[in-house]
Amino acid sequence: MQSGPEALEISTLLDRYLIGLDDDELDDAWARGLFTKDALVEFPMSRHEGLDGLAGYHRDALAAFAATQHLGSPAAVDLDDAGERAVLRANLVSTHVHHPDAADEPLFQVGTLATGEARRAAEGWRLSSLTFRVLWTRGTPPRPREPQ
Repeated sequence: MQSGPEALEISTLLDRYLIGLDDDELDDAWARGLFTKDALVEFPMSRHEGLDGLAGYHRDALAAFAATQHLGSPAAVDLDDAGERAVLRANLVSTHVHHPDAADEPLFQVGTLATGEARRAAEGWRLSSLTFRVLWTRGTPPRPREPQ
């Protein structure tokens, strides 16, 4: 694990990602400020590749809930020898608040291991991949969506 200004900049990307999820600031500017054009975001139930549509992908997923709160540990960051790529790892606890009458329990909580990669870009460091592995859950997950 490395420290220093580059590691802090990379770790801050994950922090800004989580804050964006909870603040409903999920637009194309948010995605461009965090991710590379070829980014991959992967959850156990779905994934999205590329910058195009990434903000909408997140908005659609979070629409199942009235609110969320994502709490992350500091990210452990390792830079490659050239200083152009990095890997990161952090632990997350996510609390999802169901819409009224959407579930028997008001909350759905998830403990997750987040891993990712970042690359240096002209604009600064950007996430090129972010993967979430569920370690535990508590409460009722959202109901599957009805087909359109």
